Amino acid sequence: MAIDYTVIVVYLLGMLAMGWWGMRRAKSKSEFLVAGRRLGPAMYSGTMAAIVLGGASTIGGVGLGYQYGLSGAWMVFTIGLGLLALSVFFSARIARLKVYTVSEMLDLRYGGRAGVISGVVMWAYTLMLAVTSTIAYATIFDVLFDMNRTVAIILGGSIVVAYSTLGGMWSITLTDMVQFVVKTVGVLLLLLPIAVVKAGGFSEMKDQLPTSYFDPLGIGGETIFTYVLIYTFGMLIGQDIWQRVFTARSDRTAKWGGTVAGSYCLAYALAGAVIGTAAKVLYPKLGSPDDAFATIVKDELPVGVRGLVLAAALAAVMSTSSGALIACATVANNDIWSRLRGKVTGGERDEVAGNRAFILIMGVGVIGTAIALNNVVEALTVAYNLLVGGLLVPILGGLLWKRGTVHGALASVIVGGLAVIGLMAGYGILANEPVYYGLLASLAAYVAVSLATPATDEAVLTAWRERLAGRGAPELVSEPVLAPQ
Repeated sequence: MAIDYTVIVVYLLGMLAMGWWGMRRAKSKSEFLVAGRRLGPAMYSGTMAAIVLGGASTIGGVGLGYQYGLSGAWMVFTIGLGLLALSVFFSARIARLKVYTVSEMLDLRYGGRAGVISGVVMWAYTLMLAVTSTIAYATIFDVLFDMNRTVAIILGGSIVVAYSTLGGMWSITLTDMVQFVVKTVGVLLLLLPIAVVKAGGFSEMKDQLPTSYFDPLGIGGETIFTYVLIYTFGMLIGQDIWQRVFTARSDRTAKWGGTVAGSYCLAYALAGAVIGTAAKVLYPKLGSPDDAFATIVKDELPVGVRGLVLAAALAAVMSTSSGALIACATVANNDIWSRLRGKVTGGERDEVAGNRAFILIMGVGVIGTAIALNNVVEALTVAYNLLVGGLLVPILGGLLWKRGTVHGALASVIVGGLAVIGLMAGYGILANEPVYYGLLASLAAYVAVSLATPATDEAVLTAWRERLAGRGAPELVSEPVLAPQ
């Protein structure tokens, strides 16, 4: 295992080195939070694919393949569909807004007053997303070093917090590009063909497994529909995803670079399901489907290759964890703390220090929460239920429906969020009903209250249309632009 350990250690040291390099470059708020809005197509595509394909997509995707066969690809497939929809239909307009957070977009569209409440919901989502990614370190380091769960979480989480705090989005972008390459080589080019060969090829896999394993809809129509609601729509509105859109050099980069990343996700989804199906042939009686990835890597791959593939799993977790962490800190500082204490008067350099401090504080909180929690699936479900149930309608409504008002948006966030929480308490966290009914309640509240309240001031809508068209937007936006009430 010495060679495998060396590969992992070199990889981790490289992540820290890039954090140090990023610190030298992140001299302004724009550089720190959105990489100066300067990413070209190649780097944008790689980093976008890296953040959406995390531990759940890699370890969990293989686990679903082990449990359901090729239809286990649907979870990651719907993530790719969401990224494609965002890129084709919305990303160009989002990039032209030149904001830092989703809540700033809501303030621009509705004329203010929606920021703090929507910020709290988005903060809860990004926090839980960061926590679930951090918990996944325990699985990987247990395979690598037979390490205690708490120590593994602290080690992996501390490395991510360190490079994210040092260089912000520049560090995260650089590390994500490395992580994208490592995942591509480790999972697609090495683990996938080796797993299929070890399982005897597709003909042997078909002979050994039930036909349901090769049914594209074998996982069930209701499950696929729920994945679409949670993950496809979640990709459209998450702060972690939007913050990457804000890094694009142009709206064209955001559109076509994101389309490439979404297409990559579809291929990654199928690869994970095939690897899991091969693992079912090789190890038909594993204790848990989520053990499939670690087991096939540990037992079937040669020395050196094993280290690279485990580094790929680590890369998947780190990319999502760092993206969720900077999103969580950005929302906490810019949408909640800054608004509660009043307008920020400091300059760009002062704001870099403030955002850096918030990443450190949020990072410590994420590590502590990850140590306290055990169930990754439940935490992730809570995160996406809150996001979709509370924020999908006011965000898409703001982009698509002129008659939507700030009162309708606030009602939608509050009613949808409370409905999801109450329904999770009643039906159970993993039930499908909370997101179904919560989304319907949010939509009903948005439409009813918007129609019952005065239309948004025309001056606000004119300013909004100007920003969507890329006109009238400041080079750097430190504060949300609030229209007169």
